[in-house]
Amino acid sequence: MATGYIFISVFLLLADGFIVRGPAGPLDAPLGSSVVLPCYVNELLLMEGLEVEWRRTDSGIMVHLFLDGESRPEAQQQDYHDRAHFFTDQIQHGNFSLRLDNLRAEDEGQYTCRVYSQQDSGETVVQIKYPVRLVVSGSDESISAYVGEDITLNSFVDSHITPEHIEEVSWRKTDEHKDVLVLLYQNNETLSDSSDERYKDRVEFFTAEIFKGNFSLRLKSVRTEDKGVYMCQVFAGGLSANATVLLERLVFSSLHVMVLVFCIAAAFGAVLLLCCLTYCRKKHTVTSGTIRNLELSLVFCPNICMFFAFIFWGLTEVLL
Repeated sequence: MATGYIFISVFLLLADGFIVRGPAGPLDAPLGSSVVLPCYVNELLLMEGLEVEWRRTDSGIMVHLFLDGESRPEAQQQDYHDRAHFFTDQIQHGNFSLRLDNLRAEDEGQYTCRVYSQQDSGETVVQIKYPVRLVVSGSDESISAYVGEDITLNSFVDSHITPEHIEEVSWRKTDEHKDVLVLLYQNNETLSDSSDERYKDRVEFFTAEIFKGNFSLRLKSVRTEDKGVYMCQVFAGGLSANATVLLERLVFSSLHVMVLVFCIAAAFGAVLLLCCLTYCRKKHTVTSGTIRNLELSLVFCPNICMFFAFIFWGLTEVLL
């Protein structure tokens, strides 16, 4: 009789204990996303005297606290305000999981969930890992362009970071002595006024593509001085990465070539006609009519060539 009583007492004592369970392994979560850190017990606990703490395992920083039947956000460390939340309606069922929003690079690491009740206490450890790092890709090959045309300098953010979690994207031209700011994207806004004077009103992002991680740059009316190396640098969640694009060879368009041809023809024709006219006047072997024709040609032919040169130059300004 006594032995049976002792057995029943031990069984009841053991039954009062509980086990805190967590995930089977590390949680993979991309920057900027939300993740649920599992923590639950194998039996229902009395709410009276129940306390649940979530802390960083390495530093002991308080992530969130449940005490006296309610969440205590005032106990949180500042970095976790409005980012760490209990599933309050699930706590009475033994679910003490925590949702962590807007993940940052510094959130990676281990978290300890400690549960205290009137009967017992227990804990589990949860680890957050990032499956990818911030990667920015550009053009594999250098870019050639005609002077005056519009070109695209490619840059893609290859990660699961959403645009609203990208802190800054800057395009710069890396000159020998200093970097020139081409265009800046900051706080979900393109800051065109921050561009260097030589790029104002000539550069823009493809706004409709930004949500896909496309931060390619459109450069309008390319000039010869635009040749060089351009770098796109991205900052997100405490991480940074960059990609470079080389604008290597700038060639003249066919319209520019036509302008050059007519200018050369005007100059060469004028010199040739002048030499012929001078020679004929010295030799006195040609008629006055021939000399008059040469004089008229000297006046009109170069001017006609220059007229066409100005027409083609005007077309380059309008079309390019």
